[in-house]
Amino acid sequence: MTFNLSDFNQFFEEYRQRFVHFVVTYVHDEAVAEDIVIESMMYYWENKGRLAADTNIAAYVLTAIKHKCIDYLRHRRLQQEVSDEISRLHAWELSSRILSLEDFEPDEIFTHEIQEIVDKALSALPEQTRRIFVMSRYENKSHKEIAESLGISTKGVEFHISKATKVLRLALKDYLPAALLFLHLH
Repeated sequence: MTFNLSDFNQFFEEYRQRFVHFVVTYVHDEAVAEDIVIESMMYYWENKGRLAADTNIAAYVLTAIKHKCIDYLRHRRLQQEVSDEISRLHAWELSSRILSLEDFEPDEIFTHEIQEIVDKALSALPEQTRRIFVMSRYENKSHKEIAESLGISTKGVEFHISKATKVLRLALKDYLPAALLFLHLH
């Protein structure tokens, strides 16, 4: 039996809601179910010329629906697996940060070894940069006070402090986050 457009419209109206109800039981989403049913009906309409005259149209459309549901559910499963993996990696990363903090000993921030690295890095700086950094971090002078004291602009002070901070970050890279704490505490 071949359908003309009028027959197809009647079939569509008769079966659409039944098929949607069937699909919802699997995909749990009314809008997705509607899309799957309409796509399956369109699939039949586009391929009706290739089908045998005695094809059970409802069974044919339901088979298309079944395969579209399977594809949809497999895709959802893959999305869930990816989401689970991302969640697992995030949980691992959070655990790593927790362990890192649990292992962190504040008493070790300013150990002799770190102080030696800082002293060595500071001694390698140009005199003006070192003097400005020491005034800022060790003598707790403001940028304005340093600028007035040395007869330079506050932008110049900021430049030298930034330069010293970069050198110290590089020298203390193995001691992060302690180095960042050190550089921002003073």
